[in-house]
Amino acid sequence: MIEVNNIFFKYPGAKQPVFDDFSLKLESNQIYGLLGKNGTGKSTLLYLIAGLLRAQKGSVRMDGIETWRRDADVLKDVFLVPEEFDLPSMSLSKYLEYNAPFYPNFSRQILEACLRDFELDTELNLKVLSMGQKKKVFMSFALATNTKYLLMDEPTNGLDIPSKSQFRKVVAQNMSDERTIIISTHQVHDIESLLDHILMLNQHELLLNDSVTGIMEKYVFEYRRQDQMEGVIYAEPTLQGNAVIARRQVGDDETQVNLELLFNAVTKGLVK
Repeated sequence: MIEVNNIFFKYPGAKQPVFDDFSLKLESNQIYGLLGKNGTGKSTLLYLIAGLLRAQKGSVRMDGIETWRRDADVLKDVFLVPEEFDLPSMSLSKYLEYNAPFYPNFSRQILEACLRDFELDTELNLKVLSMGQKKKVFMSFALATNTKYLLMDEPTNGLDIPSKSQFRKVVAQNMSDERTIIISTHQVHDIESLLDHILMLNQHELLLNDSVTGIMEKYVFEYRRQDQMEGVIYAEPTLQGNAVIARRQVGDDETQVNLELLFNAVTKGLVK
């Protein structure tokens, strides 16, 4: 379990804090989608959870241990894929030799399976890869660490359309009952089919903290004509008709959550 308790965090020189008396609890065996506008603290929250930043007040605990302490028992169970990174100029095999031993549950089998799904060879020179290829290799390594907690910041940025589909496949295949994954992204359509739980951040607060199941039980997401708008909470005009969120009524079928529509409705205060 990850527990964020009443934290205050402000970057040096900043006028406003990123978080002030902010709390959050994340359960195991969930894939969380962390959504929000630019500057709302999504990346900062991931870095606080990973222990790379320390809150000035409050606590961030992973399985009861404060993450800023960078305790070895915590570090072996958490992996962060940042939005921007680089890989050293070396072969993949050398990279594995240096880095895999830090993760006791590392699986070469998972790594090779992920690389195959991304249509990459296992004998690679990291120096000559494109940025998109490096991202695929790094995400494959991240999944192969088999850490209990996996944090991903904008993982689909820089990936082409087929690669985004491959990304969803490798994440779904390597989710387990013991794992918790947090994905922070602006590319909501890239991940909406993966998520178990949705977190929407505004400055200093959570606007939405609900399971996908809970959202589907309360709302329907569909297209309607102008004469079918009764009970609609939020609507946007599209070429297919009005994309709407409406209260789910008895007898209504479940519909897939439209994350973009939901995000716009939540930020306008129409859905909570």
